[in-house]
Amino acid sequence: MRDRLRQCSGCQRGQLTGPNPTDRGKAGSKIHLIVDRRGLPLSIGVSGANLHDSQALVPLVRGIPPIRSRRGPRRRRPEKLHGDKGYGYQHLRRWLSSRGIRYRIARKGIESSQRLGRHRWVVERTVSWLSGCRRLHRRYERKPEHFLAFTAIAATLICHRKLTT
Repeated sequence: MRDRLRQCSGCQRGQLTGPNPTDRGKAGSKIHLIVDRRGLPLSIGVSGANLHDSQALVPLVRGIPPIRSRRGPRRRRPEKLHGDKGYGYQHLRRWLSSRGIRYRIARKGIESSQRLGRHRWVVERTVSWLSGCRRLHRRYERKPEHFLAFTAIAATLICHRKLTT
């Protein structure tokens, strides 16, 4: 009976957790998101805290649902993407260009991230709205599907609050 209830040592905190490099190596999760100009979440992803942001960009862009427009076909990709230096890799720039997405990404060693501030604060504000949800501030769930579901519920609440006012 005791062997059946015991978990493996790597699964202690659940899947999609990893050592947080900024918090003394405690296990944690990171929420990745793409928002529109108003701060409405378009695509959300969850990963371990030790995953680099650049590795989450491609699944997030692919996860954007078709957006209905008044005229013409539904849009399946954003027109322009703003990002900080964490996304400043050549293979990501090539991938965005091949999809027809214009990008504005700060270059390492050349540009300051300060110039992206007026666009970046929209994302930071949405992240702070998400972290205001108690269930997301500290991860209680071991299964990543449950944590992603609570993140999606919080994003839905953010959309509802923004669209009703």
